[in-house]
Amino acid sequence: MTKHIIEVNNIRLYAYHGCLEEEAKIGSNYRVDVSLVTDFSEAAVKDDLSKTVDYVKIHEIVQQEMSIRSKLLEQVAERIVKHSKESCPTILNIRVKIAKLCPPINGDVEEVAIIIEKSFD
Repeated sequence: MTKHIIEVNNIRLYAYHGCLEEEAKIGSNYRVDVSLVTDFSEAAVKDDLSKTVDYVKIHEIVQQEMSIRSKLLEQVAERIVKHSKESCPTILNIRVKIAKLCPPINGDVEEVAIIIEKSFD
């Protein structure tokens, strides 16, 4: 069995997520990674973008959903998963990782991250 994976990694954004009021005003740097499983065998044979998941579309979805403020990254990631599947129904599995860089916590922490993995069988 062949597994076809498309990754869009290290999408860097500035957004305003978080439970603290200052996070809504000041914002933070984020990094998003999206990995998805699909079947692009026909695209590989025919050299046809319409037969696969367009990673430009995935990037646009991430940008769009990250621009909508949420208190929790978990909600943002769930929206990315849902929007991606709606826009690209051939997705079989998706993994979304959102990392908040230099989070406002009491300590020297490079990032905090959440990950959602979902299968559509």
